[in-house]
Amino acid sequence: MRKGRRGERKRGEKEEKKGRKGRRKEKRKKGRGEKKKRKREEKRKKKRERKEGRPYRGGGKRRRGKGGGRERGKRKG
Repeated sequence: MRKGRRGERKRGEKEEKKGRKGRRKEKRKKGRGEKKKRKREEKRKKKRERKEGRPYRGGGKRRRGKGGGRERGKRKG
């Protein structure tokens, strides 16, 4: 039960369920696995490229968790 509804319900009466449960199955189209798979692959690729410091779709170089000290990139000289 959510916090704000405490005083509203009398003992013994059940709250109505939202009527969504039965519709879920018929909605689902077949052959969605392929799309999911492609999306997952895309994500993996993105991650890999981000790790290597290569821009993915023009996102610029992104190095994560390396804590850019003095030596990183812009060296004075």
